[in-house]
Amino acid sequence: MGISLLGIAFQLLAVACFLPVLIHAFKRSIGTGFMVLCLPVYTPYYAFSQFEHRWKGLLVSGWLGGFVLGVVLRAVGLKLGVAG
Repeated sequence: MGISLLGIAFQLLAVACFLPVLIHAFKRSIGTGFMVLCLPVYTPYYAFSQFEHRWKGLLVSGWLGGFVLGVVLRAVGLKLGVAG
């Protein structure tokens, strides 16, 4: 149960770090914003190549790392919850 909650916390961190990227994309243009929102392949490309922010490295690593850690921890928590 605790591992799953930690995974959820990491996924919430990922969402919080992704919001500035999404806001930047929508400020650039409506089409770019919808591409970042709806096309998961385009989103990392935009984040690494066109997103400009003072804390770009921290935001992008928090978004990608938080997402991956959250998914892994929730999967482990689900597996442990079923087994135990």
